[in-house]
Amino acid sequence: MAGIQEIAEKAGVSPATVSRALRGLQHVNERTRAKIVEAAELLGYPIDSVSKQSGKTNTVGIISPYTSRWFFAEAIAGVAQALRDADMDILLYNFSQIKGRDKLAVAKNLRENVDALITISLPPTEEEFKTMLSLDMPISLIGFHRPEFSSVAIDDVLGARIATQHLVSLGHKKIGILSGDIQTSFEFPVHNNRRAGFISVLEENGLELNPQHEVFANFTIETAISAMEDLLSRKDLPTAIFCESDEMAYGAMMAMKKRGLRCPEDISIIGFDGHTMAEFADLTTVAQPVRTLGEMAAWAVMEKINKPDGLPKTLTLPTTLIVRGSTRAI
Repeated sequence: MAGIQEIAEKAGVSPATVSRALRGLQHVNERTRAKIVEAAELLGYPIDSVSKQSGKTNTVGIISPYTSRWFFAEAIAGVAQALRDADMDILLYNFSQIKGRDKLAVAKNLRENVDALITISLPPTEEEFKTMLSLDMPISLIGFHRPEFSSVAIDDVLGARIATQHLVSLGHKKIGILSGDIQTSFEFPVHNNRRAGFISVLEENGLELNPQHEVFANFTIETAISAMEDLLSRKDLPTAIFCESDEMAYGAMMAMKKRGLRCPEDISIIGFDGHTMAEFADLTTVAQPVRTLGEMAAWAVMEKINKPDGLPKTLTLPTTLIVRGSTRAI
């Protein structure tokens, strides 16, 4: 069955305009609304069931473990833009400020405050997952997939493979990794997936990871500096390092500079994310479309609000290798 995107293309308007028109909101002139309704009818979209119910808040809740870290801030910005275009409001739940892992205890009050939820990179425990299902409202996930909900993510394993293969293609055989710290209060899948992609490429090329070439940080510049200083204090150094995030790559490059080492002459560095500052740091990276992840998650819940019986949609967006001056052949 057609969705908001298909209706928008047929009517020659934006998905946000379709969402506003089908929900009966203002700021859509009657001529445009009529064109959208006609397109919806032609495509078989059930406009009679479009949200004309009372009691709607016109608000979407965002559940995020952080709000200031780059990835989360970018994803929230993408969600906010799409919702703003559709004249919908946001209610942000910052889980870093809530004690314990009973974070969805707040969910019992959500029904009264929001029409839908978007969760950013925070896989729920089974208990929390059951709580989310019990809400009986549209839910969209960013950064991971579950078949019960609409979701949009990248393939972290493939992205890490692309990064590692780039280093292998440059002739590097002693390749290290700056891994994400697994001792965190949130069970993010990113660390395990990116490390798995890294290891798989090494194995396919007959290479092994020297345990001395792996250190751990918490996806921040500060923790990466400390981790890289530890690695650089060891006798046998790698010729290249895959950092599981761009911010950790910045920390690694700063630690090298403090030791009088040059990047990439002494050690090549590659990151992951496509951080805003990667270009200015001349960092080779695997970029992901974070704002687009947020926008598409927002469109998914808005479509679900309009069409409650619609099936969940699972989307995996591509990553892109951007080669800059932090890597070189040996």
